[in-house]
Amino acid sequence: MVRSELIARIASDHDLTIEMAETVVRTVFGEIAGALEAGNRVELRGFGSFSVRRRGERNAHNPRTGEKVRVDSKHVPVFVPGKRLRDRLNGRG
Repeated sequence: MVRSELIARIASDHDLTIEMAETVVRTVFGEIAGALEAGNRVELRGFGSFSVRRRGERNAHNPRTGEKVRVDSKHVPVFVPGKRLRDRLNGRG
């Protein structure tokens, strides 16, 4: 499912206009991104949690040329599914 499909689904399921559903989706994603930017963890009970982890610098190689490359450290978003979501995906919920 892509963002536009999510917006259309929310609009049809909840009798909203596409514009209203788009505002809802944009707001939710914006709040999650803002919290992660601020270094906070976002937990949606039953669904999962989003957090940020620091990935240290490392040596890698360019697969095309084989040349060694230094990759700087960076922050990456991490999603950990909640128990209810895992159970639902495994047919137990």
